Order: sequence, then structure tokens, then C-alpha cells
Amino acid sequence: MQLYEKLFYEALKIRLLEEKIIEVYPEDKVESPVHLSIGQEHHIVSIMEPLTNKDIVFTTYRSHAVYLAKGGDLKLMLAELYGKQSGISKGKSGSMHLCSPEHGMMGSSAIVGAIYSHSIGMAYAQKIDTSTNNITLCITGEGATEEGVFCETLNFASLKQLPIIYIIENNGLAINIPIEVRQSYTIEKLAKAYNIEYHSYEDSFDMLTINNKFSKLVTDMKKSPRPIIIEIHTYRYLEHVGISMDYDKGYRTLNEYEAWYKRDPLVLNETLIKRYKNKIIKDIDDAINFAENSPSSFKDELLTDVY
Repeated sequence: MQLYEKLFYEALKIRLLEEKIIEVYPEDKVESPVHLSIGQEHHIVSIMEPLTNKDIVFTTYRSHAVYLAKGGDLKLMLAELYGKQSGISKGKSGSMHLCSPEHGMMGSSAIVGAIYSHSIGMAYAQKIDTSTNNITLCITGEGATEEGVFCETLNFASLKQLPIIYIIENNGLAINIPIEVRQSYTIEKLAKAYNIEYHSYEDSFDMLTINNKFSKLVTDMKKSPRPIIIEIHTYRYLEHVGISMDYDKGYRTLNEYEAWYKRDPLVLNETLIKRYKNKIIKDIDDAINFAENSPSSFKDELLTDVY
């Protein structure tokens, strides 16, 4: 399978899975809120592709795409969302805290900005361990950069020249507040203030370009460890949390959505959609079946695995 087709397949799997979640969510079988990645799948699969299982990724509550692109198991994920014992975390974590340590994806966090401190600790450990050249990724939205801990960790990462890449997904919204009334700074100027290398990926749909640029950065970083900030301009189709559109709320317009949707490869490339859709849907249906027929979590499990 050629690289583009591989990336497309992984992105389409995420898209179709989340569309299935939209379908089943009203049945109240999913036991947690969901923050969907529809519209933002493309760049995630592109930046996960060159990483190894030893490269560690931290991300936010919008974690479905990262989990799957980093190699997570579809059945375990659905069982987790359904609150079942066979889930990744025995049904205790739900949608917002997916993890797959064996693939290098640490637990995602629902606390805005929390992963900045978690990821900097991992990057520091990687710096100390000179027997490896693994790196850390920290993926957040642009809204989380308003947290003070972001600046604190940028300073430390720069001082220690830690092997960490900050991926800032800029969709222009923090829940429903546009960036122009929130931020007096730009990510680029902030990076320069801390002497950190900055890159901007202007089109999150351009999977091959993103993958090519990012793969080169990863290779170079493993030879010459340093912090890097990458700002990816993207667009979230649905509401911040939930399964609906929110264009009737008055803070963004359908025109914005349509401008992105009309260029979306996961909509336009009918050849690849036709080639893979049925197989992916079967895998998703099998995973839903697995989740629905798995035993539920029990109250006596609540305090197990707590340290």
C-alpha cells in the first residue's frame, strides 16, 4: 500500500468510527461525554506515522484519533466507551482518557493544559537516558496555550534542550470563543521568545506534505535533540463536546464549514472510500458487537488500580 493510501485508510477509519459513535450515542450505551475529531483526522495520522512505539505521545480529551493512529485496538476502545470490563481501563476512563502505553500513547487528560507538565517530565527522562533517542509529542489545542504551565514548560524545554515536539492544533476556537478575543500573542512569536524552533502547517488536509515535513523533523531531532513547536491550522466540524453541529449558536458560520468540507479528501476521494469503506465498517461493527456483549464494570472494581 502506498503511503498516501495508508494515511487515507487510517484517517477514514477514524472518520467512520466517529460517525458510528454519533449514530449510537443517543442510545445511552456510551458511558461518557465524547469530543469528536471529525475534520481533524488527517494531520493526526500524518504525524503518528513516522513515530515508533518508544516515542511517547500525550494528548487531550479529544483522543480517539490519536489513540487509533498510534496503534490502539478498536475493540478495546469501544468497550471502554461502553464502560465495559474488557475496555482499555476496565471501563473506568471512558472517551476522554484513552491510553495505549504499549504503543507509546500515555493517558490523555481532560484537564486543559495538564499534559504540558506530564510531557515535559517524559522528555526530561528521555534526555537523561542517553541509551535511547526517543522523543515526546505533546498535542493540544491553541486554547490550552493560554495556561501558564505552557510558558513554564517552554522555558524549561529550551533551557535543557529536551526532545519534545509541541503540536498545537489551531482550529480558532476554545469551546466557542474565537481566538481573536482570547490571545494577544501568536504561537510563532511565543516560540521565538523562548528560542524554540517553530513550524506552521497551514493546511491540515495535506497529509503527504505534513508527513514528509514531520518525518524529516523527527529524524533530525533524534540526531540533534531540541524542543520544537508545530502549529497546525485545522477545523473542527462538530460542537466542542457532543455529536451535533453548532452553527446555530452564532459564534461560527456554515460558510466556514463548507469551505473546509468541500476540500476534504475523506469526502472527495470516492475511489479510496469505495475501496476501504465496507471493510472498515465491518471492523467497526465487530467492535461494537464486542463492546455490547462484554460484561459491565462493577462497583467493587472502583478502587482497584488506584495507587
